[in-house]
Amino acid sequence: MVSDVEAAALAAVDEGALGRTLLELVSVPSVTGSDAESQLQHQLAGRLEWLGMDVDLWSMDLPALRADPDFPGTEAPREEAWGLVGTTPDGGDGPTLILQGHVDVVPPGDHAAWEGDPFEPRVTGDLVHGRGACDMKAGLAAHLAALAAIRTAGIRLRGRVAAHFVVGEEDGGIGAFGTLRRGHRGDACVIAEPTAGTLITANAGALTFRIAVPGKAAHGSARERGVSAVDAYLPLHRTLAALETERNRDPDPLLAEYPIPYGLSVGTLRAGDWASSVPDLLVAEGRFGVRLGEDPADARAALERCVAEACAADPWLRDHPATVSWPGGQFASGRLPEGHALADVVGTAYADATGAPRPRLRGATYGSDLRHYTGAGIPTLQFGPGDIAVAHSAREHVSLRETAQAARTLVLTVLRTVGTK
Repeated sequence: MVSDVEAAALAAVDEGALGRTLLELVSVPSVTGSDAESQLQHQLAGRLEWLGMDVDLWSMDLPALRADPDFPGTEAPREEAWGLVGTTPDGGDGPTLILQGHVDVVPPGDHAAWEGDPFEPRVTGDLVHGRGACDMKAGLAAHLAALAAIRTAGIRLRGRVAAHFVVGEEDGGIGAFGTLRRGHRGDACVIAEPTAGTLITANAGALTFRIAVPGKAAHGSARERGVSAVDAYLPLHRTLAALETERNRDPDPLLAEYPIPYGLSVGTLRAGDWASSVPDLLVAEGRFGVRLGEDPADARAALERCVAEACAADPWLRDHPATVSWPGGQFASGRLPEGHALADVVGTAYADATGAPRPRLRGATYGSDLRHYTGAGIPTLQFGPGDIAVAHSAREHVSLRETAQAARTLVLTVLRTVGTK
């Protein structure tokens, strides 16, 4: 049931302005760690100020964050990171709801795979195409549209809304980590990642690993005098596949719909430095899924134990064991506490705003900033426009209608969470 106050706020959602905002955001090539990522944070700070919010825009102390024992790791090089939080100034004794989103995008890859420039948004009917359209600039646009609608409707809030716009989500979450370390907190959080009309209440984790496999160099014409690191790696690869199978037995019900909830994927293999030489080193890097509720230290130990056992069973590796290290992003798992009211509030808001059935709950197999907020004791879920299936691809797009529906859902979520005066 929508109240008169809520109806006024819903009517104030400006779909035209929402579309223009999305196009402007996509046109900024805010690849993780780039200058444009910082540029976009400053642009968004201006938007939050225009909405009448109290803005905290700061340059993060990267050495201090990297020295923190809980630092989540990074993969993209960066020289700076900007934090941005905007908070509604009115409010009294009511709760604070965080609307969170990341501004960074992954690189576009092969430009030839795109129809046009990936950072020149293209509109076909209801769809906006471009890098970051789905993941997750549509979510940012929905946040801004919801905040603007509440302001336009002249609604005074009993609590507060805090917009957390963060960098570096794609490679570990340094932005969310730094924002929480600065002391910004709330009573609940909605992250507008693409969820395809569902509510995501849990994320599996993901750890970047590196395995260095030694060989013995020799001239290729006398390869029997050497030991190929490529050949030495093969039994390890088979053992890793068996480990993946073992870890995916009986997954959590929130992830049971996925064929492989906790994927173990070797993404790069590098070996040798000369075509006619037997390679004396192979380096494999990949991604190791963390089960819901699993301590990342236990996950690391499982993979290290697997590699050690495989080495012990191999004549060459027994005396020349492979080594495992953990560079790059380190995503723990995270979840909204079962039965928490936030899922019911957002689900009902979606049904009331769209007339559609309440969205179902599910988990996601990828890591996200959700685990930073739940780890800080802030109940968090993901709800936003778009489908993760097209994210990070040359097919990336999002529906304008779906983005407007998300904005209206967020309007009701805000009003029903923080309350009105």
